[in-house]
Amino acid sequence: MWPLLQPTPEELTALWLSVKIGLWCTALIAIPGLVTGWLLARVQFPGKALVDGLVHLPLVLPPVVPGYLLLLVLGRQGPIGRWLYETWGVALVFSWQGAVIASAFMAFPLMVRAVRLAVMLVEPRLEETARTLGAGPLRVWLTITVPLALPGILTGLVLAFARSLGEFGATVTFVGNVAGETRTLPLAIYTYTQIPGGDGPALRLVVISILLALAALWASEWAARRTERFLGNPKS
Repeated sequence: MWPLLQPTPEELTALWLSVKIGLWCTALIAIPGLVTGWLLARVQFPGKALVDGLVHLPLVLPPVVPGYLLLLVLGRQGPIGRWLYETWGVALVFSWQGAVIASAFMAFPLMVRAVRLAVMLVEPRLEETARTLGAGPLRVWLTITVPLALPGILTGLVLAFARSLGEFGATVTFVGNVAGETRTLPLAIYTYTQIPGGDGPALRLVVISILLALAALWASEWAARRTERFLGNPKS
């Protein structure tokens, strides 16, 4: 039984690659997600409903659609992808960096949604009071809005990381399924289910994926509770 639970080097590579892509994905969308969530929660501007819909579109589209759009735009023949390759020698297709972009594209709506809901729960009168005391917009945002919305921000970051770990459709469409480069846990599970004798490795990776997802959810809840206690919420 114990050997069945021991991952092979190939499975460990897929695990490490998934974690690396998830961390880079979370770092990539942290600031844009924070700013976008705040804008949608606090600022009124023309076309806001359209922007809101576009931001959340990846949540309702088949994942292969965003992946194909990324391939059209960032592929070697796409307008941006061709410029990156001809100018800097950067090719995102079939690379782990491209997998980061695909994961970020799919995780961004979760980050924005969590931040938006958190900012909406911040009492606007606290921000107005800070402004009347002479604080500028940036200082109000950094000292009032962000700290009070921090539990939701942390939740969004953890959910984005967890979403990256489970990303499949956009990744396989944009960067393929290259062993050691783009074969993350979901792609490795799919690969093992397609070959004879792959049930054991697939099952191991399924168990690892479940444990990682549970750990991410627990970390999100723990971080939110600790932050709320720090901010003086007695119910946490």
